[in-house]
Amino acid sequence: MTTPKVPTLSVVPDSKTDGSSSGPLVLQPSGWPMPKGYANGMAADGRLVVTGGVIGWDTQGRIAPDFIGQVRQTLSNIAEILAEGGARPEHLVRLTWYVVDIEEYLASLKELGRVYRETFGAHYPAMALVQVVRLVEKAARVEIEATAVVPR
Repeated sequence: MTTPKVPTLSVVPDSKTDGSSSGPLVLQPSGWPMPKGYANGMAADGRLVVTGGVIGWDTQGRIAPDFIGQVRQTLSNIAEILAEGGARPEHLVRLTWYVVDIEEYLASLKELGRVYRETFGAHYPAMALVQVVRLVEKAARVEIEATAVVPR
């Protein structure tokens, strides 16, 4: 009987810290290609702050007509919710994106990256992307759920 080969796991400190922080750590199995714009996994210890599905409407309930405008407002809304819970973007450990058109998402990657970094900097948590038939708000093109862990 042979023992299955299991990849070893590396813990990669966030590039903005010196590694002594108690913030989230990126989990990167050895030998795996480095992801671009997300992490394969995160480890953190602290108080959870979670959002529901957040869309890109402003305080007046208006939704931007374009995909990038909706993503920009959605990320801004998430940042505001995090702040209410005492969390900052660098505390994010997971984002789940729901989009109505994955081709629209893929065609916008460069601009999405720029908009993401404007709001959250170069901190990339574990992420999932799911295409859905539609969202509750008919005009919404994207909805994002966020999980953050505020260090103790």
